[in-house]
Amino acid sequence: MLITSLLVISPNLYSQSTPKYSNEFLAIGVGARALAMSNAMTSVADDATAGYWNPAALTDIEYRHQFSAQHAAYFGGIANYDYISYATAVDTDSHIAFSLIRLGIDDIPDTRFLFDDNGRLNYDNIDFFSAQDYALIISYARSVGLIFGKPFGRGLTIGGNAKVIRRKVGDFADAWGFGIDVAVKYRYYDWNFGVMLRDISTTFNSWSINQANLAAVFNQTNNALPGNSLELTLPRMIVGASRSFEINDKIGVLGSADLVFTFDGRRNVLVRTGLVSFEPQLGFEFDYEHQFFFRLGIGNFQRIKEFSRQEGASEQTFWTFQPNMGVGFKLEDLVIDYALTDIGNVAESPYSHVFSLSYSLEALPGMYARNKRREKDEKDK
Repeated sequence: MLITSLLVISPNLYSQSTPKYSNEFLAIGVGARALAMSNAMTSVADDATAGYWNPAALTDIEYRHQFSAQHAAYFGGIANYDYISYATAVDTDSHIAFSLIRLGIDDIPDTRFLFDDNGRLNYDNIDFFSAQDYALIISYARSVGLIFGKPFGRGLTIGGNAKVIRRKVGDFADAWGFGIDVAVKYRYYDWNFGVMLRDISTTFNSWSINQANLAAVFNQTNNALPGNSLELTLPRMIVGASRSFEINDKIGVLGSADLVFTFDGRRNVLVRTGLVSFEPQLGFEFDYEHQFFFRLGIGNFQRIKEFSRQEGASEQTFWTFQPNMGVGFKLEDLVIDYALTDIGNVAESPYSHVFSLSYSLEALPGMYARNKRREKDEKDK
């Protein structure tokens, strides 16, 4: 079990030359609302989760303090994903936020000493360890309307993230990493547009390997002992657009679409080239009096090959996609969201149940008035 875990982890330690899928725990997504809408949130996020999705959108928060939290268990409860964030207003034109993410696989058996010196099984010698990924995200956003003037800049904001990453595999290996994101958001009438540039600095993880702890196992299996290395995360760009509609005085609809561009070679996505690949993410939200919400999403388009066991039969290729759905309830300052979403697709019942909470304190009249003024001015144009 230990050897299997290390062989799975080892490719990441050599990813300086092949950085694809580095720090992928930061690409899962946060918040049940977003997961239900297949992560099409770059132009939609308007709460504390914006620190993750698009820090420029933090200025849409109309409260001085806002908290958000989520817990999810993936792959049949093997992996636990936890997220918590706090956003606060600096003034009516700027916000800051702090987010913490943890993805952990706990209680992994260490069977290196399962056999004692006499060659007998001794289950008391089994120890346990955890593989843990942490990320601390510090976000800042500010309205820059005055730079561009009222007609164009009134709905324009910019933002950025500074990320500190900590990854640890028991006592065998650990890493520290750092990275920067930048983002913009622009509101035009009922339209919202967002651009998120993740890891624009090329995020790196500096891995330190405890070779003394691994030498015996790797020598027995004739595997090369890994050394200290640098793991790089190449930039990715997410471009999003969304629009809200009012069906009547009580029912509204929000439609959102994101395009995720990666620059680390071919991926199994809808459009792929040797230089860049990109995939769409689509989300819809229906609301009743802005208190009850129903959400749908489509994403994760992949090409699958199906091999036939019959002699002479040719392989079949087809496309698959991942549907998601969820609901939400707003009870004054508390928002409860639920998503039924598929992460691993490795079990007979692969869907995961995700809950998240958001709680707000101290509404900001100035912030509310500013947003309403924007809407009124845009409609009067």
